[in-house]
Amino acid sequence: MAFEPPPRLVRALGETAPAGDDWLARLPGAAEQAVARRGLSVERVQVPGGRSSLVVLVRQPDGTPAVLKLAPPRARPESERAALRHWAGLGAVQLLEADGGDADVGVLLLERLHPDVSLRSLPEAKALLEAAGTLRRLWVEPPAGHVFETVAERTGRQALAMRAGTGSDPEAAPLVAAALAAREELLGGPPGQRLLHGTFRQSKVLAGERMPWLAVGPDPVVGECAFDLARLVRDRVEDLIAAPSGPAITRRRIKRLAESLEVDQERLRGWTLFRAVESGVRARRVGRGKDAELLLEFASWLN
Repeated sequence: MAFEPPPRLVRALGETAPAGDDWLARLPGAAEQAVARRGLSVERVQVPGGRSSLVVLVRQPDGTPAVLKLAPPRARPESERAALRHWAGLGAVQLLEADGGDADVGVLLLERLHPDVSLRSLPEAKALLEAAGTLRRLWVEPPAGHVFETVAERTGRQALAMRAGTGSDPEAAPLVAAALAAREELLGGPPGQRLLHGTFRQSKVLAGERMPWLAVGPDPVVGECAFDLARLVRDRVEDLIAAPSGPAITRRRIKRLAESLEVDQERLRGWTLFRAVESGVRARRVGRGKDAELLLEFASWLN
């Protein structure tokens, strides 16, 4: 079978590929080798798939359905492996191999969920309720001696990129300044020490057999829970922007999520502002103008 990466993956990785990166060119061969080493039979490549990895629906030698995931080093797949190992299937997809081995760095064999059924298929209120329940299971103490990135470290890198881009994007400068100020204030508060999903949103929670809903695709980070919850606040942002009452809906969503998960509302608002501005500035930098406009308009409601 030809393991052609879906167009969505090609576009997304092309936006962030460093000079000389040939991971996409090597991907079909790497997928063939990973399948052969495990004796898997291939059903299909998941399309449209994600923005950072190739996802292949496979069956193990005994016929059990599974998922083979291949990701480039810049997507931090080994950090994902470590988080999934620590969660051990509680709230997250089950890792079927503890270690892919030196020959398979960046390759994960995972429990098969229902790839086309995420929380986005549910009505808004139900989706947020199930999302909150999933996060309660994921927010645990990180393992002793962990090497996960911290919220301060990740947002520090992001803040540097935001400052560097302000000169070429004066329209976004006031929002960038507000987001950076919010980050400085938030980092001055009590540090959080929970293992976080890192990119949690409705589309990252899929229906399963072992449990009704399980999280997939973490980019794990250690820090306070409000940071993890912030990305969920802007879920279905296109619907929020289209709604005349979008700002009011967003305020109610922050209040509801903060109360249900015992997170400080102001800290959640601050991290939501920072993450929306960071995503908007990054989207504009790589040429996704429509996404940038949506995100920055949303962020303006929080400033």
